[in-house]
Amino acid sequence: MPNLRWLITELARRLWVRASIFAVAGIFTAIIGIALAPLIPADWSGRIGADSVGNVLDILASSMLAVTTFSLATMVSAYASASSATTPRVAELLIQDSSAQNALATFVGSFLFSLVGIIALNAGVYGDSGRVVLFVGTIGVIAVIVITLLRWIDLLARFGRVGDAIDRVEAAAIHAMRARWKHPCIGARMRAGPAPTVAAVSSAKIGYVQHIDVEALERVAALGGGEIHVEALPGAFVDTARPIAWLDFAPDDDAVQAVRTAFNVGARRSFDQDPRFGLIVLSEIAAKALSPAINDPGTAIATMAALVRVLAILVEPRHEDCEIFYPHVFIPVLAVDDLFNDAFSPVSESGAGTLAVGIRLQKTLHALAALDHPEFRNAARHQSALAVARARHAIPLAADVARLEQVSATI
Repeated sequence: MPNLRWLITELARRLWVRASIFAVAGIFTAIIGIALAPLIPADWSGRIGADSVGNVLDILASSMLAVTTFSLATMVSAYASASSATTPRVAELLIQDSSAQNALATFVGSFLFSLVGIIALNAGVYGDSGRVVLFVGTIGVIAVIVITLLRWIDLLARFGRVGDAIDRVEAAAIHAMRARWKHPCIGARMRAGPAPTVAAVSSAKIGYVQHIDVEALERVAALGGGEIHVEALPGAFVDTARPIAWLDFAPDDDAVQAVRTAFNVGARRSFDQDPRFGLIVLSEIAAKALSPAINDPGTAIATMAALVRVLAILVEPRHEDCEIFYPHVFIPVLAVDDLFNDAFSPVSESGAGTLAVGIRLQKTLHALAALDHPEFRNAARHQSALAVARARHAIPLAADVARLEQVSATI
């Protein structure tokens, strides 16, 4: 079921799903007036002016079509702007934005509500009582549209901007990192020693591991009376030759297929179970900002602050031991060296020739080294030495290099 829940969550993030739900709701709202018509006194229509509902629906239908077209153009423009100013990986987070999806879905649903209402009115389906129900529904739809428009205007002020992109990636990275901090092995046991070699299972697809259904692996291991050692963590690139998991028992064909099904493999990486991907995207934003075409050191410096906040989650106090939900599955923990390399190596490469970025990078590493984590200091010192070595080849002035070395010596 966790695998099914993940698939449902991924489906719910699709724009067309939410738009379809709102569209069906709009159609249902327009049709419900026919069913409720017998419950409304006929003389209410003249009292509340329900005869004018046709004109209101005409206005709604034409305006909602224009607003929907404008919103789509604005969203596509924001996707393109964010991709060019930051990284194309940010566009996926913008597409999944619930506020933007709700706005567009509301406009589409309101348009279909108006369209169905106009058709039913012209066909004579509504009587005087039905017009009252349709009029009340129209007032409700207008109220929803006004609230949605106000929220949509507020969102457009920052939607797709560089700062907004950094905040979105940081939020996604923090969510994945905190989930991994709570369960370093995704609820399984920590794999420390060598993996068993009785049987190996490879992927049936070529791509990136997006999600692992550890509960399904636990069921296979329990039925087989053995252990499963995961080789490919979420974010790993897999093919049909290299194993994604090792088993210490001889599995049958059903068990092999169940293990393969537990690994969701796709063409692109996902943020959900992959904290390293969030760090990589943040470092890509910083590297893009330091490119000669953009030349924006301020964005790179802001991104490094976000990287510190994401990595600092790993040093939050733990009040109780991590609970093991899947004792027959073994998964390796994230290596701190890999996390630091994902976060800071692209920044030191792209910003090697910029003194301000180099100093900020050294101060960032100093801040992380001072945190209470047994592996942070060595990882920070390693990245600091790499950054200084790259700066020696990129910065022409010896005094600037000496200043950078002085800051690095404090780590």
